[in-house]
Amino acid sequence: MAHELVTSIEIDAPPERVWEALVDFDRYPEWNPFMRIAGRPNEGATLTVHLRPPGGRESEFEPDVVYCEKHRELRWVGHLVVPGLFDGEHRFRLEPLDGGERTRFEHAETFSGVLAGLLLRFVGEQTRAGFVAMNEGLKTRVEGVVAAENRKATESSDAV
Repeated sequence: MAHELVTSIEIDAPPERVWEALVDFDRYPEWNPFMRIAGRPNEGATLTVHLRPPGGRESEFEPDVVYCEKHRELRWVGHLVVPGLFDGEHRFRLEPLDGGERTRFEHAETFSGVLAGLLLRFVGEQTRAGFVAMNEGLKTRVEGVVAAENRKATESSDAV
């Protein structure tokens, strides 16, 4: 039986700008309190992911990227020890809003395996809190960058 954890947030920036921050893994320490990633967001690639859920224990795993559509979606699949025990398909989905001026960012994971229900009772709320913290960090990061660029553009046009 699969268990799904879904969170989302609306970001006042186009999906292209959200995507830039989402896949710039090297800059995660600047804004992402929940996750660190090493690797490339290419289908077939293996990532190294460190999770730090609020109030929880840090963990590391090496999922495989199973889908990547630029500016739209990134998914990976990871396993605890062996497939079928506790598996997770993690996804980030970007949905354009208001003609592409804004973005709904969905951050979700589908858990399966014989231990999924049991383990989620223990770590589910911490994981949800981590997703929400990352979503809020991404929103703050992207909206801040866009606002700074808009200010700079306004100042440049005023100077002319």
